[in-house]
Amino acid sequence: MKSYEWYSQLIKPSWAPPSWLFGPVWSVLYVLIAISFGSVFYKLFNKQLPLVVALPFILNLIFNFSFTYFQFGLRNNILAGADVLLVLITLIWAMFAIWPHMKFVVYMNIPYLAWVTFATILQLTVTYKNMGVH
Repeated sequence: MKSYEWYSQLIKPSWAPPSWLFGPVWSVLYVLIAISFGSVFYKLFNKQLPLVVALPFILNLIFNFSFTYFQFGLRNNILAGADVLLVLITLIWAMFAIWPHMKFVVYMNIPYLAWVTFATILQLTVTYKNMGVH
């Protein structure tokens, strides 16, 4: 069974968005992430920011890119749920860490924060609804 078929068979809440919406939303968010995170990494590499400020951005990218593997590669809702929580936590940490240095990065990541908050609630709901089902 393909990952899309597997995911389509999971029990989802009535308020879950249609699957076609995820691609366009993430496309926009990845542009914002590339610009804002890229600005942070540029300053890090030019020694204008300490590693401790950039660390949550690095971790966020690792957790963000791991989600697809956990959810669709391993088909593991529990790991995906834990991972999306880490995406949310590291994003909030990153926004607090960068605020004194580059406020525009925080503003650029508000849509990402809103979507990840929604995605976290959605993933945890899907995980709960499918415990023991698949």
